[in-house]
Amino acid sequence: MNPPVRAFVAFGANLGDPVAAFALALQRLDALPSTRILARSALYRSAPVGVLGQPDYINAVIELSTSLDARVLLEALLLIEREGGRTRDFHMAPRTMDLDLLLHGEAIIDEPDLQVPHPRMHLRAFTLVPLAEIAPGLHIPRRGAVSDLLAGVADQAISRH
Repeated sequence: MNPPVRAFVAFGANLGDPVAAFALALQRLDALPSTRILARSALYRSAPVGVLGQPDYINAVIELSTSLDARVLLEALLLIEREGGRTRDFHMAPRTMDLDLLLHGEAIIDEPDLQVPHPRMHLRAFTLVPLAEIAPGLHIPRRGAVSDLLAGVADQAISRH
């Protein structure tokens, strides 16, 4: 079995009941083998990025301790999304639950369907602000300290839900 690593997962939802979806995500993540939740941020409200005419998102970040490798964890996230009613009708479609693997220890993975660190996490207030809440001293490989990256997203509206 792999030694445990700190992994960070972003949650987002803008359809249905995002608060209930977040509770379901937490329950399912905590039930994964060799995995436990270390921390979770508050819920935040943010406008969709890159699309118009969609409801605001409710976002959060969850910190895990897990011995699952990144690919197995990603597959688990996709299953949890489907259980939460996620469909992929079109690119950037609104969703009942979105779970993105942001970080998996210090791993740098660049595969067609798995990129860690998440390639756009440093550009989005809805990931950096909740991440800074639970892990302010965190360093994102190839990007820098979360606290230093916040200035780059200061123009993006985000508020506690």
